[in-house]
Amino acid sequence: MARGARRLARLRPDLERAPGGPVSVVIPARDEEHRIGPALAALAVDLQVAEVIVVDDCSSDRTAEVASAAGARVVRGAPLPHGWVGKPWALHQGLEAATGDWVVTLDADVEPHPGLVGAMVSAAEAHGFDHLSAGGRFVCSTAGQRWLHPSMLTTLVARFGPPGQATPPAPARVVANGQCTVTRRALLAELGGYRPVAGHLTDDVALARYLAALGWRVGFVDGTRLFDVRMHVSLAEVWRHWGRSLPMPDVTGPWWKAADLAVVWLTLALPVPRLVTGRGDRLDVALVGVRLALLVATASAYRRRGPAYWLSPLADVLTAVRLTWATVVPGTTWRGRRYPRGPVVP
Repeated sequence: MARGARRLARLRPDLERAPGGPVSVVIPARDEEHRIGPALAALAVDLQVAEVIVVDDCSSDRTAEVASAAGARVVRGAPLPHGWVGKPWALHQGLEAATGDWVVTLDADVEPHPGLVGAMVSAAEAHGFDHLSAGGRFVCSTAGQRWLHPSMLTTLVARFGPPGQATPPAPARVVANGQCTVTRRALLAELGGYRPVAGHLTDDVALARYLAALGWRVGFVDGTRLFDVRMHVSLAEVWRHWGRSLPMPDVTGPWWKAADLAVVWLTLALPVPRLVTGRGDRLDVALVGVRLALLVATASAYRRRGPAYWLSPLADVLTAVRLTWATVVPGTTWRGRRYPRGPVVP
C-alpha cells in the first residue's frame, strides 16, 4: 500500500484534446434494457467518439431496440461457440465490428461523465499504455450496500495495492476493471482478440495478465472523476455477485489464493475482534489505524457515503467469510450460463 505515495494522479475529464485516431466504443449487453440508457445518452453527444457499438448478447428484453433508438450500431450476438463464456464472446464480436484505432469498452451499467473517452485515450497515449482500465465511482443506493461494498473494495487494495502504481506489478498480480477499458484495436486483433481469455469468468483480469505477460504495457488507474457505476441494487446482490468474483478464482493459483486470504484475515478481519476480546496487541492497533486510513482514502470512490460507509470496517469479518467461501467453492453460473470452475489457463 506504500506504493500509493508514487502513483498516477486521478484522471480528469478531457473535453479538449482530440485523440490521435478515431475511437470506437463497445458495450456488451445482455438484458440491460433498464440500465443501458445513461451510457448511450452520454456517448451520443461525445464528439470524441466515432462510433458506439452495442453487442446484444442474446437478450430476452428490449436491449437492442433501446440501443438502436439511442443511435448506437447494434450487433446481434451469435450463439456461444464451444469454449467461450458470455462477456468475452460479446466483446470479441464488438472488436471485430469496430473500426477505430482505439477501442473503449464500457459495461452497460456505467454512467459516463463528459470527457471520459478523451481522458482514457489521452492517458493511454501519454503514458504509453497498450491496454488501460479505470475504476469508477460506485453508486450504492441502500445503506446495506454502503456498509458491505466498501469492505469488499478494501480487500482489493490490501491484496494488490492502489490504482495507478508507477512501477507495474508482476503479470500474475496485475488487476483490471472491465467496466471501462481502452485498447489499441489493431494490436489486440492481431493476438486473436478475446480468444485467449474465452473461458474466463474474470475475463478483465485474465486479459490484462495475459497481455502483461506478453510484454504489453498494461495499466489500471483511478477514474472516479470519469464515470459512475451502479453494479448492484441491494446488499444481497453485493454479497452474492461481487463476493463471488473478488477472489478471482479462475486466474489465481492455489498458493496465491492462500496468500490473499491470509492478508484479508490477518490485516482486515481479525484485528478489531482481537482488540474487542482483549487479545490484541500494538500490531492490531496499528492495523486498525491502517484500516481507518484506507476508509478515508477510498471515500472518493463512492458518490454517497453516510454513516453506513464509515461503519463498513465492521463488515470485514463477513467479507472475509464470503471471500473464503467463494475461493473454496467458486460460483459456476451467471445469468443462466455456466462457467468453468477453478483456474483456466489462457
